[in-house]
Amino acid sequence: MTKINFASDNAAPVCPELMEALLEENAGPAMGYGNDPTTERMEENLKELFDQDLRVFPVATGTAANVLALSVMTPPWGSVYCHKLSHIEGNECGAPEFFTGGAKLVLLDGEDGKLQADRLQAALEKSGRGTVHHVQPAALSLTQVTESGTVYTPEEVQSLVKVAKSFDLSVHMDGARFANAIAALGCHPADVTGRAGVDVLSFGATKNGAMAVEAVVFFNQEKAQEFEFRRKRGAHLFSKSRYLSAQLDRYVQGGLWLKLAEHANRMATRLSTGLSRIKGCEPLFPVQANMLFCRFSADTIAALNDAGFLFYVMDQATGQSRLVTSWNTTEAEVDKLLDIVASTN
Repeated sequence: MTKINFASDNAAPVCPELMEALLEENAGPAMGYGNDPTTERMEENLKELFDQDLRVFPVATGTAANVLALSVMTPPWGSVYCHKLSHIEGNECGAPEFFTGGAKLVLLDGEDGKLQADRLQAALEKSGRGTVHHVQPAALSLTQVTESGTVYTPEEVQSLVKVAKSFDLSVHMDGARFANAIAALGCHPADVTGRAGVDVLSFGATKNGAMAVEAVVFFNQEKAQEFEFRRKRGAHLFSKSRYLSAQLDRYVQGGLWLKLAEHANRMATRLSTGLSRIKGCEPLFPVQANMLFCRFSADTIAALNDAGFLFYVMDQATGQSRLVTSWNTTEAEVDKLLDIVASTN
């Protein structure tokens, strides 16, 4: 039986354009460790994309991008403020603490997976800044798209950054699904990053059609000075890093990154619209990008499994489930899922 994967956009294959970019890069030799023309061109294209000077460091995983970025943003006695559902809290196996040398994650609540400026303000006011008995606030980390599938608007990012900067915090953005966020917002990518005061972005590509590549983008270049050493020490300086750069270079050329994300978002909208018409299956959070949550009955879960659908049941007791669409999800796959859900409710 052919499996239909709504479990994660990580499961999607490499898109043809990026596979072709890898084949083209493989045509001849080039210097290693990023000292190659493709890496140079890629960085210039990202400067153009974000409309500002910056530094770019390709790595192979989202975990590496996040934790190596945070390692230059906080001392071991520092703290990183993040949402309690953030990826760095729930899915990095202690890597943020390890790579920062022991910095503490301070978890905050917030509706729909998002932080709010007033709650951040209140938490920082009670943080014990300057007191030797407490970890010292050092960084704010925002997840864009959030783990609830929602998206921070430029205004929301700006308000959070304003609070963070008033307490001298650096700001990191986990952008594993950054393309889906920009496709949803329709804004300039700088409006929720560099222009808004974000210092470092983990710029995702793997979930959106690439093969094992993310980029750490430094808008605040002072913080990039030690990153080269952190990346090497963390085993993410690839000798043949031009194959990472070749993907990133093609990814941003001609708006490919947005084209792929827009399709995934459209499929999520189609799915959420259909589920909203089935009593008891309405999405639990606003569906703003390519990820949605809803509750399925035991009969629905069994029927979907029998039909070859893969998705995550987050809570067996309530049937809360997560579904993620990808750059290659088809309308037929969405409609088949909806037909099964409707027939079991």
